[in-house]
Amino acid sequence: MLPITATDLRATFVNASRKEATSITLPDWFDDTDWGALDYLGWRDPKIARRAYVIAPSLDGAPVGILLRRADAAPRARAQCSWCQDVRLPNDVVFYSAKLAGPAGRNGNTVGTLVCEEFECSRNVRRLPPLAYEGYDLEAARLRRIDELRMRAAGFADAVARQR
Repeated sequence: MLPITATDLRATFVNASRKEATSITLPDWFDDTDWGALDYLGWRDPKIARRAYVIAPSLDGAPVGILLRRADAAPRARAQCSWCQDVRLPNDVVFYSAKLAGPAGRNGNTVGTLVCEEFECSRNVRRLPPLAYEGYDLEAARLRRIDELRMRAAGFADAVARQR
């Protein structure tokens, strides 16, 4: 992911009002972010319960900011993240919904996804997968997982922003 400034980050939000975008609380680690190790930037708001934010490159590469709301209830069984699809998750997966951009969002239309609670997907896909069979190319599998994560995050960003 390409580096982004706090000012530019706030301008990317497609489903938030100007007031909501200016009141975004950046994470403490924002200035120390290793942008090369991220496929998208995601964090939970430390001041507003059940609110989170994602900045994901769209399919055309432009950054799209998305305001998310975490569901009140947690999945009953251990869920699989829709983005990294890691079956050996070291973390919880929760349901986040996002209001669509534009008139559709103002009418209350939303889209949702199951995603790692703390947005660890970029770290998860960079771990080498288990050996599936002798001769299995672990590095190629890892690179494929990174590309697939980027496509899924971009697809979600485009689904939210499409209504503009």
